[in-house]
Amino acid sequence: MTTTAPQGRPQQDADTVSAARGAAAQRRGGGPPWGGVGQPAEKASTFGPSAKRLMRRLAPERVGVLAVIALGVVSVALTVVGPKILGHATDLIFAGIIGKQLPAGLTAAQAADQARAAGNDTVATLIESQGVVPGVGIDFRTLGLVLLGVVLIYLGGSVFAYAQGYLLNGIVQRTVFHLRREVEDTINRLPLRYFDTRQRGEVLSRVTNDIDNVQQTLQQTMSQLLTSLLTIVGVLIMMFVISPLLSLVALVTIPVSLWVTQAIAKRSQKQFVAQWRNTGILNGHIEEAFTGHELVRVFGRRAEVEEQFRERNEALYQASFRAQFMSGIIMPSMMFIGNLNYVLVAVIGGLRVASGAMSLGDVQAFIQYSRQFTQPLTQAASMANLLQSGVASAERVFELLDAEPQSPDPAVPAVRASRRGRVAFEHVSFRYVADRPLIDDLSLVAEPGQTVAIVGPTGAGKTTLVNLILRFYELDGGRITLDDVDIATMARADLRSGIGMVLQDTWLFHGTIRDNIAYGRPGASSEEIMAAARATYVDRFVRSLPLGYDTVIDEEGTGVSAGEKQLITIARAFLADPSLLILDEATSSVDTRTEVLVQRAMAALRSDRTSFVIAHRLSTIRDADLILVMEAGAIVEQGTHEELLAAEGAYHRLYTAQFAAAATQE
Repeated sequence: MTTTAPQGRPQQDADTVSAARGAAAQRRGGGPPWGGVGQPAEKASTFGPSAKRLMRRLAPERVGVLAVIALGVVSVALTVVGPKILGHATDLIFAGIIGKQLPAGLTAAQAADQARAAGNDTVATLIESQGVVPGVGIDFRTLGLVLLGVVLIYLGGSVFAYAQGYLLNGIVQRTVFHLRREVEDTINRLPLRYFDTRQRGEVLSRVTNDIDNVQQTLQQTMSQLLTSLLTIVGVLIMMFVISPLLSLVALVTIPVSLWVTQAIAKRSQKQFVAQWRNTGILNGHIEEAFTGHELVRVFGRRAEVEEQFRERNEALYQASFRAQFMSGIIMPSMMFIGNLNYVLVAVIGGLRVASGAMSLGDVQAFIQYSRQFTQPLTQAASMANLLQSGVASAERVFELLDAEPQSPDPAVPAVRASRRGRVAFEHVSFRYVADRPLIDDLSLVAEPGQTVAIVGPTGAGKTTLVNLILRFYELDGGRITLDDVDIATMARADLRSGIGMVLQDTWLFHGTIRDNIAYGRPGASSEEIMAAARATYVDRFVRSLPLGYDTVIDEEGTGVSAGEKQLITIARAFLADPSLLILDEATSSVDTRTEVLVQRAMAALRSDRTSFVIAHRLSTIRDADLILVMEAGAIVEQGTHEELLAAEGAYHRLYTAQFAAAATQE
């Protein structure tokens, strides 16, 4: 065993504690419930690039998207033709009613001349322009065929619209499925540094709330926006076919509508970004408060937590209110503009009918088209708030996807020739903050089978040391070798597969005790699980449970004590049968009698394995082959328990202070 003691930096506690807290937050759900959760303000990118990027995610579904567009074209075309045919039905009814009131045997021209001679010029114009046959009433046979055609046309349009919706639903669900999978892959590739600076609740909000909002946006806006755009084009064509003059009148409202929509949307987009940012902050606060509700009560911080909740809830309320209010103005504004357009078309159309320039059915059809023309514009405007909200959420998801991942594994990773567990630190340097060195020029060697204990005050860098072995963080200098292979040249999965770890903070998932133990080695047989449980004295208390190993526990370990939870995690590590074992205060939650039994089990587990044991209770590491005393990231002493006590240095001071405090308490 060789070490080089670097020059220490005394003020490193805050850095190390911060990093350790970040790593712990990854496991147990965040820092103290009353900790600061304010995140740096997220700078929103422009709406256009984020929306385009979201649409590009539909590229793998291009065939389906083309099919959706085709079905939409057919559906809208059938729907748009309907009013024109209904206008013909109106002409048949109008002509039949007037014709029935005129004497039979006259021609339309004769009937018109008689009306004009009587001073009824408008009636004469209508008789000539509406296809009236004097003495003939409504042709119900032709009218029935026209109405039947309209019904079939609308029915066909509905069938194509249903098929479009069915295909679109599949496209959206698959797109969001791939987005969720990509986010999951990204999270697995992110370094711990990323999670050290963010709340878990805020990250979860991006993965859940924001992705759900993106899904809702795509589901609702794609179909309606596509249908609205196609309807606008189809209606415009039919309007120009019927009357170019009225069409120009209707088109006057388009620039006004676009200007109103753009002016309002520009102001509301910032509010939607703020809304979802505040949603993430509030979720992070709630997640922390519920996770640590016992600590909140113990330290009497409930009022403070409630006040922080009120402040963040108020911020979310204000941002949401402004976003929804501003975007909600769009639809009433569009309806007002549409009603003005309706009035203009009705007045001018009535004058055109009176002058004989248009038939009554064409005016009716045009009025319907004018409503159909403003309706998709209104729908598109009403979708603006949902679209802005979805793009704001997509932007937050993209920020997560764009986060810098951990360095990739080598293309051809190195493989250990043997798994003896020899660990060597060679001039290692590391820092959490660039201008604050934590570990400088650290060198040490742990031989196979050795039990290396690491002790020191809080913030000395003990947990950081083992995190570097696991390659949770990348080194700033030097290298670490495992069985003479640089761990930076190994695949992370291969590196960690040979390392077992038991933490002070127990982690159990929802499942049976058997499943939680088997997590250490997938595919382990029932006999191997039972053997690991017996070796670590889990079997002793499991036998007393009604369902034994099939007892279901949740993530918090409800139903078993803190010490029993720790025993289960130790059994999990025992089953993994690693070549390198890391114990971070693994017996701190175990009672004294059980600790003696676990220490015996650990002695068997550590046989022929290198073990790193982080301990605050110095009585637990007396039998260690080597004890490292760390201060400010440096190894200031090394040796056996007896050697270090005899040296009367840092270890002696720690040992004396610990047992003096215990004696004083007694």
